Amino acid sequence: VVGKPFSIISFFSHRWVFGWMGCRWYGWAGFFFGCGSLITMTAVSLDRYLKICHLSYGTWLKRHHAFICLAIIWAYATFWATVPFAGVGNYAPEPFGTSCTLDWWLAQASVAGQAFVLSILFFCLLFPTAVIVFSYVKIILKVKSSTKEVAHYDTRIQNSHILEMKLTKVAMLICAGFLIAWIPYAVVSVWSAFGQPDSVPIQFSVVPTLLAKSAAMYNPIIYQVIDCKLACCRSGGLKTLRRKSSLNKSRTYTISAHRDSSAMNETQLEV
Repeated sequence: VVGKPFSIISFFSHRWVFGWMGCRWYGWAGFFFGCGSLITMTAVSLDRYLKICHLSYGTWLKRHHAFICLAIIWAYATFWATVPFAGVGNYAPEPFGTSCTLDWWLAQASVAGQAFVLSILFFCLLFPTAVIVFSYVKIILKVKSSTKEVAHYDTRIQNSHILEMKLTKVAMLICAGFLIAWIPYAVVSVWSAFGQPDSVPIQFSVVPTLLAKSAAMYNPIIYQVIDCKLACCRSGGLKTLRRKSSLNKSRTYTISAHRDSSAMNETQLEV
């Protein structure tokens, strides 16, 4: 909504048509939402890591902690996206001239430009990616070592474990899709910043940009493949089971079913 209309109109016009302020807005919006998405997935990977590898973590995490985490994430993205406006860096048109991005070419001009580009790369790509990789590697190792242990637990714990692993797979695939989409763009950007001037052909630079923008379309596909709707339904069912299991003594529940004019059928379940 805040970016694509600008680039689509420019594509059809074969040039950037929204002026310098429009270019800076487009670059800021793209970097802001891209950085915010990556840091969000970093937080999700940490949540999965602590939930799977440190079981006591799940007992104190509340809803307001999630809102605090989201506020920190988007404040972080706002800071790094706004830094170029302070004169440290800048936004500039892409080499093909129909969209705008961070001015990676500042690294060719000065030491301050190199420091800006390296800071962006570390704090907005390399460090979050390292945290994501660390979290999921630890999760995989933990799952391999605890599979046999979980098999000895009762059905409720096994179902809870299956649900946690399904949610972890979703988070892992979302992170992988995002990184696969954006890393080629990051590589080309770094090459443009520190390589020889004009060493990246203009025609070639379009492909990583379009691949990076495709990151937004992967999540619905991943949700459909993993079947998150079923997982959410199971989550609600698990909560009910936990509430019932907290009762020390067993109770008898009567379930009545009416089907048109047929007689009432009653089934007693011992829980």
